[in-house]
Amino acid sequence: MIPILTLTLNPAIDLAADVPQVLPGIKLRCTEPRVDPGGGGLNVSRAIRILGGRSTAFVALGGNIGGRLAALVAAAGIEIVPFSGPGETRESLTVTETATGRQFRFMLPGAAWDAERVEAALARIDRAVPEGGMVVLSGSLPPGVPADFPAMVSRVLGKRARLLVDTSGAPLAHLAAGGVPDLDILRMDDGEAASLAGRPLACASETADFASILVARGVAECVIVARGADGSVLADARGRWHARSEPVEVVSAVGAGDTFVGAFVLALSRGAPPEEALAHGVAGAAAAVLTEATELCHPEDVARLLPSCAATAL
Repeated sequence: MIPILTLTLNPAIDLAADVPQVLPGIKLRCTEPRVDPGGGGLNVSRAIRILGGRSTAFVALGGNIGGRLAALVAAAGIEIVPFSGPGETRESLTVTETATGRQFRFMLPGAAWDAERVEAALARIDRAVPEGGMVVLSGSLPPGVPADFPAMVSRVLGKRARLLVDTSGAPLAHLAAGGVPDLDILRMDDGEAASLAGRPLACASETADFASILVARGVAECVIVARGADGSVLADARGRWHARSEPVEVVSAVGAGDTFVGAFVLALSRGAPPEEALAHGVAGAAAAVLTEATELCHPEDVARLLPSCAATAL
């Protein structure tokens, strides 16, 4: 497989616990929390590791919580490129209300970056780029990091590695406006795609139409849009494909998108064409929703679901 580097500027220690019912104004007695390293790129690296692959994770770490996060990443068997982030690394909390199965997710913003730290991060990424490999920029950006940061990363990479970006908000809007020349792969979810399109995308074919428009405009060579339980759509210059898994019971949706990216990139790194990698990604995402809290996926579930996820041309 070709080497993979994931980038996480805004990581978190993910805490997940259960409570019988979420009510205001009283103390809610939670179960013992599950603790995992979190943040988009780190979750991608975790999924790759779970599925038998390897990656290196560039991670911004700050303060005592950053040190604890580094220990959790090491315990997960992931090699890291540590970078000194500002302040304290953030924490996030997912609470599942057992009476209803509803999840409540509380995400802290992370400490603000300045321009000097952004430039230092780019210089460190430059030294870590895997020649001939893949780089995955996934998750939210910390306060102070400019919306065109993916373009900055792209310029650092040049032609040395392929770049996949999975982000939201202002950075995604900048990408959709063609802010990163020669972007290899762009992923988003259906809500983000509908917002960019200015209208609902009611079915897979409408989503594929939108993804194909982005490809034709040169936004990215390959565009992927997740459609929740309806799987994902992929478009590139060769065509459009849709993959979805057999129906599964959703226990927790946390990390499903990152698991998709991990399984997708791992399949690409092993030589699979994008439409075959799409099936692996969809199987990974479907397996992730079967697990509790922030656990991501089980390899046996991915293997079981994969035959039902074969991509079909649209």
